Amino acid sequence: MAKNNQSITDVVCDYITKQKLSPIPVQTLNEEAETTRYFGGELKEFIAAAKTLGAKGIFVETLYLEEDEFYYDSGMDDEEYMALYGNDECDGECKCGKCEGKKSKKKAKEEDDSDVDGVWFEPEDLDGLDLTLLKPQMAKFLDRVGEACGVRLTVPGVDHLEVEIFADWYDEFAEMVDEASEAIELDPNGALESMKSMIKAEEAAAKATQGKGTKKIAAHPPKKASKK
Repeated sequence: MAKNNQSITDVVCDYITKQKLSPIPVQTLNEEAETTRYFGGELKEFIAAAKTLGAKGIFVETLYLEEDEFYYDSGMDDEEYMALYGNDECDGECKCGKCEGKKSKKKAKEEDDSDVDGVWFEPEDLDGLDLTLLKPQMAKFLDRVGEACGVRLTVPGVDHLEVEIFADWYDEFAEMVDEASEAIELDPNGALESMKSMIKAEEAAAKATQGKGTKKIAAHPPKKASKK
């Protein structure tokens, strides 16, 4: 969306100004403390809605590409994981959700011979894995870490009306993240095997050209991203 070397923030702010509204730079400090309504349309439609609501200005928060976005995040925290898989008190024979989860996990393992080293993985087990090992094309965006990738626009009020607008390059990056994450969620073991195969190929190429070089699967506990 950005043109003439303008950042996505500059482009959106210029458009807001042309619509006779004032862009007001803001930062979100506590999302949980706010009542927010998320707008499902485009920027032009959002501006029209803002005018209908009688807005005199729009909060503009710049969003940045973060390093954590290159690593898989299942969205499940440690407490949720332990609640689902970490119950050692049940005998596995009751009907509680935890035991049912263990049964389905065991059944899946018995039906699939492609497990890695005899271990059946859940997507949550792969939190923090480097997604570029599944989608090498993502690596081209590493140089953009810290760069403005979008803006969060908010019409202030008792109920905030909010929309997020992203640069075209970030939409391309986000699509790759979704594809890699989906591959992990559909087949965690298969995804891990693909990562290992890619690492072996890279190691072989490195040895052929330099005689040395080893790359390991990157593990980096993801943080909760501010972008939705």
